[in-house]
Amino acid sequence: MRVIDHLPLRALLVLTALLLPLGLTLALPLAPRAAAAPDAAPVRIMPLGDSITGSPGCWRALLWNRLRDAGHTDIDFVGTLPGQGCGVAYDGDNEGHGGELVTNVADQDLLPARLTATRPDIVVMHFGTNDVWSSIPPDRILAAYTKLVTQMRTANPDTRLLVAQIIPMNPAGCTGCAQRVVDFNARIPGWAAETSTTRSPVTVVDQWTGFDTATDTYDGVHPGDAGNEKIAARWYPALADVLDRGVPGDPGDPGDPGDDATCTASFLAGSTWPGGYQAEVTVRNTSAVALTGWTVTVAPAAGARLTQVWGGTLGTAADGTATVTDAGWNGTLGPGASTSFGFIAGVPATSGAPAATVDCTATATS
Repeated sequence: MRVIDHLPLRALLVLTALLLPLGLTLALPLAPRAAAAPDAAPVRIMPLGDSITGSPGCWRALLWNRLRDAGHTDIDFVGTLPGQGCGVAYDGDNEGHGGELVTNVADQDLLPARLTATRPDIVVMHFGTNDVWSSIPPDRILAAYTKLVTQMRTANPDTRLLVAQIIPMNPAGCTGCAQRVVDFNARIPGWAAETSTTRSPVTVVDQWTGFDTATDTYDGVHPGDAGNEKIAARWYPALADVLDRGVPGDPGDPGDPGDDATCTASFLAGSTWPGGYQAEVTVRNTSAVALTGWTVTVAPAAGARLTQVWGGTLGTAADGTATVTDAGWNGTLGPGASTSFGFIAGVPATSGAPAATVDCTATATS
């Protein structure tokens, strides 16, 4: 933990006026909470993202001090990067790498070493701005999210994740960025619901609503003082709630709640032709226990019907919803492991691009 000290921040933490559009107020004093026992290990919190988090990411300073003022003194912000100022004493450690794409972090397996070095209990993630700017599709970004969560849970099965619906973006020279942020943010709640487990919950924090790129950023992308205050104010209640609920002291202890078998499924369209298409579904074990079987529900869009499956056993309901169970050889998945099955679907002549809603349920030996 590094605590850095500089000159007072301009208008030090004067949040009330700027937070009124968010429906928040600091008029009443923050209620103190019981101090941690002297020998309790601090809760390790990793701010994870790109330059919005780390360069210098002064919302972290505001958030740190608000948590401390509220009595959350048993915390440690962690990361392999140091703080970069912000004019107020705070724990500046973070994992906000300027210019990084979350898809690159996932593809290049950059996160595991950072997790090993910092051992977070809670991850506060605002990640994907550079991916959206680069026109990377939401499906690919969310697949990267899923891989990072799997790596977090491999390092600590009890990881708590707070994930942002990212702040608006409207930079000069990127006329499509604003709408692409909207489209991506719309997908995050569904992804979080599929990914969250009792043992390792995922909480969505709306950083988009009420954030104005004209007044809250200095370049259409990066937050200024007003934007940093809004970001900190949105993180605070969600993070304080997780801290109040408590995190396990010994990750993976026998008897910890949440040892239920869980899995996620993701759809990827392949080749298409008049009257049909081919697709692949990836099944991933998102629990801390080994799976002994899985079933995926596939609801294809636009009246499509699954006609052939490989890597699984097909059953189809009257409404076209299909169930695909594992093929036996691919039913056993360790924590974080994945497998896939493929299918061919027949579609009406008037259908649009291939799409399907997929959901996974898992079984495990008790």
